[in-house]
Amino acid sequence: MRTLIRAAAATTAVGLALTPAAALAAPSPSPGATTVTKAGTSFLTATTVTAGQPVQVGASTGDHLYWSFRADAGQVHEVTATVTFPKSRSGASTWTVDVFDGLRRRQACTAGAQTPTAGASATSVALGCTLRRLRPWAEPWSGDPLPGTYYIRLSVTDLPEPDLGLPIEVEMLVGATDEGGASGDDGELAAPLVPNTRAGTVLSTEPTPEPVAEEETDLTGWLPEAGSRWVWTTVGGVLAAVAGVVGFGLTRRPRRP
Repeated sequence: MRTLIRAAAATTAVGLALTPAAALAAPSPSPGATTVTKAGTSFLTATTVTAGQPVQVGASTGDHLYWSFRADAGQVHEVTATVTFPKSRSGASTWTVDVFDGLRRRQACTAGAQTPTAGASATSVALGCTLRRLRPWAEPWSGDPLPGTYYIRLSVTDLPEPDLGLPIEVEMLVGATDEGGASGDDGELAAPLVPNTRAGTVLSTEPTPEPVAEEETDLTGWLPEAGSRWVWTTVGGVLAAVAGVVGFGLTRRPRRP
C-alpha cells in the first residue's frame, strides 16, 4: 500500500513580533512550485526543499521522514502538518514534528502542537512548530538558532503494535518570513533606563536615640555558670592533683633509719 505524503514550504508566514499579542499566519504553498517526489529516512539522506516547494512521498505509519531547508539570519519559520488516516486504527497514537539545526541540535518551538495525540476514532491530527528567529551570530556555548541548514523530522512516537505499517496521508507546509538580520532578542525600551534619583525624607531635627537598658550585675556575676566548661575543667584539675598526691604516697618507699 502506498501512502501519499505532501510537504511544502511557503514564504507567506508573518514574522514573530516582539509583542505578546502578535501571532504568525498559517503558511501557504507557493503557486507553480515544482513538486518533490521523495523524502529521506535520516539526516544524511534528507531531501532538500525550498520555500514554496511541495513534496509528495509514499510512506507508512512508523517511518521517519526527513526534509532539509536553508534558513538565513532574521527569518522566522513555522511548520504545520496534518496527518490523515485513510483506514481505521486499533488505538490512539502520538505524532511529533521536530526541527534540528546543522549540528543536529533539536530546536525549541515557541508555538504549535508539536506532539499531539490522535484518538482511536480520530480521522486526522494537526501538528505545528514555530521556531525562534534566526540570529546572525551567537556564543559557541549557546543553543541559539543560527543561519544554515535545518532538518524536519516527521514521525510517530507512540502507537499500538497492530497499527504499525498502516498507510497515512500527511500535508505539511514550512512557512518562512524574513525580518532582517537583526537579532530576535532585541527589543525596544518602553522608557529610558535612568538611575533612581528620588530623594528621601529630609529630617529637620536630629532624632533622639532610644535609651539602652543597663544590665544588672552583682558580686557573683563574675562567677561561671553551673555546668559550664570552666567548672568542669576546675573540678577535673583538682581531682587530678589529689589523685597524684595519693598515688605518690602509696608508691613511695619508706626510708630506713
